[in-house]
Amino acid sequence: MSNESDAEIYARQGMGNRSGIGKTPALVIVDYVEGFADPAHFGGGNIGPAIAETVRLLAFARSHGWPIAHTRVVYADDGSDAGVFTLKAPSLLKLTETAALSQIVPELTPVPGELIVRKRGASGFFNTPLAGWLTFRHVDTVVVAGCTTSGCVRATVVDAMQHDFRCIVATDCVGDRAIGPHDANLFDMGQKYADLMTRAEVEAAAA
Repeated sequence: MSNESDAEIYARQGMGNRSGIGKTPALVIVDYVEGFADPAHFGGGNIGPAIAETVRLLAFARSHGWPIAHTRVVYADDGSDAGVFTLKAPSLLKLTETAALSQIVPELTPVPGELIVRKRGASGFFNTPLAGWLTFRHVDTVVVAGCTTSGCVRATVVDAMQHDFRCIVATDCVGDRAIGPHDANLFDMGQKYADLMTRAEVEAAAA
């Protein structure tokens, strides 16, 4: 058995390089809705503190004129558009258009001009207008905040990379209901799909 650390194994295989910030960043905030802010439903872990940091990142992005998109999980009231995702997590069907649990948390309320993406899967890109909306605005870099790190954040990051956007995960602006999956997925995304930066580091690099 090798005595190499995880980081050393990835480095030896040529992973973990940085893609950097391009000329036109955008902010994508994934699923910061009431249900994921509430430990009694889908939340817990470090999601609360991550929302607080995202408030600051959102203010920075607005002040710099970045394109901003917010995602929500939204199913039909009668569940008629349910898919395999809801077989794994049937409680997601509670997230309908008007349900209180599906509303974006007040402190991150979108303003006019910001895109609200409704999705039924994990990725903010899959079967949504997000990629085209970003491309139309000449975006080359997607900064991702949101939850959960191991689920919808990860899926959105992977798809951002597959659409050839540089991707940055704002590490203190993403959260998960359990810290083990949060940490493991941050490590993996940083090795293969995205740069990892704190909110302050993102702001310093993009200022």
